[in-house]
Amino acid sequence: MTKRILRLPSVKSRTGLSRSTIYLRISQGIFPKPIALGGRTVGWIEDEIDDWLNEAVNQREKLESGKVRENKR
Repeated sequence: MTKRILRLPSVKSRTGLSRSTIYLRISQGIFPKPIALGGRTVGWIEDEIDDWLNEAVNQREKLESGKVRENKR
């Protein structure tokens, strides 16, 4: 299986996050770490970014379903 590498502009576009927020979340351990590509160049594994996005959607859905249950009480 071929791994696709995303550079920072693509990661920013896919996530809607700024550069500083991406690196802050990496330092907090809540965003995928980049891999070194040589020199000062880094990239992110596309599957890891997709997994992170899917998890964010799942978390939102869990929160929303909890709010719906609370409102029905």
